[in-house]
Parts: sequence; C-alpha cells; structure tokens
Amino acid sequence: MKCNSCQWMAITLLVLPMVVCNEFAKLNLNPNSPTEVPPSTLLTNSLRSISNVLGAIHPGFYVQHLAETQYTANSRYQQVYFSFNGWYTGALADLEHIIDLNTDKSTRSDALAGGSNNNQIAVARILKVYFFSIITDRWGPVPYSQALQGRANFRPAYDDQESIYQDFFRELEQAVRQIEIEGGLNGDILFYGDMNRWIRFANSLRMVLALRLSEVDPASAQAEFITAWEAGVIGDGEDIKYPFLAETQNQNPWFSYFITRTDFAISETLVNYMKPLNDPRLVVYADPAPNYGEVMGMPYGIAGAGDIPNAEISFPGYPAVRGQDAPLAILSRAQILFSLAEAAHREWIEADQESLYYRAIGASLHQWEVYDEAAFQTYITQPGVKWESAKAMELIANQKWVALYMQGYEAWAEWRRLNLPTLVPAPDALNASRQIPVRQGFPTSERDLNGANYEAAIQVLGGEDGLDTKVWWDR
Repeated sequence: MKCNSCQWMAITLLVLPMVVCNEFAKLNLNPNSPTEVPPSTLLTNSLRSISNVLGAIHPGFYVQHLAETQYTANSRYQQVYFSFNGWYTGALADLEHIIDLNTDKSTRSDALAGGSNNNQIAVARILKVYFFSIITDRWGPVPYSQALQGRANFRPAYDDQESIYQDFFRELEQAVRQIEIEGGLNGDILFYGDMNRWIRFANSLRMVLALRLSEVDPASAQAEFITAWEAGVIGDGEDIKYPFLAETQNQNPWFSYFITRTDFAISETLVNYMKPLNDPRLVVYADPAPNYGEVMGMPYGIAGAGDIPNAEISFPGYPAVRGQDAPLAILSRAQILFSLAEAAHREWIEADQESLYYRAIGASLHQWEVYDEAAFQTYITQPGVKWESAKAMELIANQKWVALYMQGYEAWAEWRRLNLPTLVPAPDALNASRQIPVRQGFPTSERDLNGANYEAAIQVLGGEDGLDTKVWWDR
C-alpha cells in the first residue's frame, strides 16, 4: 500500500502540468498587455542578448584571434550544426512584441510608458536588423519574412540572403525616419534614450552591412554605403560598447568563462603578427605569460594543446578584455574608418584613403586606451603598416582584423568577404575539408520539424548544408 506522501506526490505530478498550462493560458489571454510584460522590460531583455554576440567563441577561433588550451574540438572545426532557435524565441520575439504593443490600437496607449510609440518601434526595427544580420551571416538563408508569427506559423519558409539584405536597408532607413528625437525611450541600457545615438548606430550598421555586398553586388553596395555615410555615422571617440556591470546578472561573458576554467588563450597567429610590430594593443589584448613575462600566443588548432602549461601562454587581457565590467565593442569608430578607407580605395567616395587608414589605426588605439602620439607615429611608419597604394586592401584588411579583436562575428564576416588576412587552417582540423569554416550548418531541429522549408533552403545554398558552403555575399 502506498504511503500518503507518495500518493500526494503522484497527484502533484499529474496536476502540476495542468496548473502550469492553465497559468500559461492566463498569460496568453492577452499577450499584448503591457501590464504583464512592459515594453521597456522587453527592450532591456533584447539588449542584454547582445552579450551573447560578444561572448561567441567559434568566430574568434575561425579568425584565429583565439586558440583553445585543452579541449580543442571547437578550434579544429568539429561542430557542423548550430542552433538559431534561441534567437527567435528570445531577443527577436521580444522585439517583435514591442512592435506589436506599440502598433495595436488596444495597447499602444499603455505602451507609451516605454516612450513614444514611434521610438519604440524604430529601435526594435534597428535591433531586429542587428540580430538578423548576425544570423543570416552565419547560416545564409533563414526564416525572416514569415518568422516570429508564433502559432500562426510554426513552419516558416526561409528567405534568401539577398532578399534579407535588401530588407535590412529598407528597415534601417525607415526606422531612422520614424525616430522622434524628443519622444523618449525607457529600458534603453545602451544609449539611455539618446535617439540621436540610435540614428547614428542605425546608419553605421547600414554602412557596415552595405560593405558586405562589395564582391557580389558592388553597385548596390556603393549606393547604400554612401547613403548611410551621408546620413551620419558614429564619430571620433564614439565607440558603441556594451556596458557590462560588476555584478553576476550582467557581467562580461569572458569574465564568466574564466571563473573556474582557463580554456581560451590569445592565438599564436595574432601574436606573431602584432609582436614584431610592437603593437601597443598587444599588452591589453592579452596578459603576459608567467614563465616569460611577455605575451606568448597559444599554438592554434592542435590536438595536443593540453600538453602546453598555462604558465607558457597568454590569456585574454585582464581587466581590459575580461574584467567583470569591461565594456566590449558592438561597433567601433575604427570599424567605420577602415570601411571608409576601403570605400575610398574602391573609388566609391572622394576621400584620402591613406589618411582614413591611419585614422582608423589611431581610433583603435584610442578604443583600447593605449594611444600615445609618439608610439603611434613609430608604429605606422614600420614596413607592414606604412601605407603603400599597391598593397592598400591587404593593409586595410590586416589592420581591420587586428582592430576587430573580440568582435568575432564581424571579424569572421570580413575575413570571408575579403579572403584577407591569409590564414592557415588548423593543422589538426577535424572537419572533412580541413578548411576554415565559411558558414555554420542549420540546426538539426529544422530538418525534423520544418523539413520542406529546410530542404528548399539547402537548394538555395547549392545543395550542401555544411561548413564549406558559402553564403550569398561570399563569392
């Protein structure tokens, strides 16, 4: 005979799912009610997801900014399939809900607690482009126009990347026009309601994304780039950084990684490029190796990494990179200036490419707080850094690669677009081709739950869902 406590446990286990379902049903009676989830909270939640972008490890391995110290499967390209589901159910769902709350006539008045309806919608549109740009640059064709519809469509079709990019430009342009400078915005932990900064962020993002098309659609790339630039981008000293805090709930992800483990070191590839040039950034990019008193890179992509003692390698710098509240760049002024230097080189704009190139290097030194005028002048006059018109793209790409340290997805996208700098694949690579990945595979859940659209997307890619299949703009 069962004891009373066991009987109650059995009843509880049966009833609990019903209670939970009933509670969800209550929440879903009016999913647009701002009294349940204020739009300001949704905005804060979505902005906090930027930390996941800045803390991504795989792109840092692909561009050889970082190397693994013990378990090296990630830097040897073992993983093929990656999930994008969390983005759709997390940040993107929050942003879509903000738009719904501020659009629906029954909720838009209450939503004014988060700022003007137009400002909330505009910022949600800008952030959707930001997150979707990360997603499509990883996977290529993805659910986009039919995504985020909830129960209305559990099996969304995939949009091709060209169409997605075209919509990015429309969305960013319209969002900027929608912004009301004095309209206010609550829950904004990035710019604290400064709508002028949101405008410059949107234009800067548009400019960066336009450059992505340089090899596949140069005419459109030039037109979008110029329009964005002329509309106003971030200026000197205006690096857009995520404001991490010295508390557990919003701390720098790289601080989190090192609380109990030491899995990631600065790559020997990056150190071997920076050290001979006495690059001032190296001392903040990484800590000295204890056995040597100077920065020492970790050999990249090798099977026996665990045989190298931690005392002989350098970890990402503390506190500049992995301090608990160390801010990390979402989009930097150096990025903008390198992009402008390239645009000048391509004759898209009338500007001095050499001057822009040097200013970009200087902006990167300022970003990492190591700028010294004498050291800067010494640095830029060295062979390998000093401007040479015949090597313009190589110089710009190499220096941009250095400047994009800890901006893994952007560095990976730029390396794929330009095929610069020249990187040698992991010597003990585990993927079939043994080449550096240029894409990540779709989540296996899509094959199982959205099979027809998954198969159509693979055909758009040319029939192969793998690490070697190039996305649309990587041609």
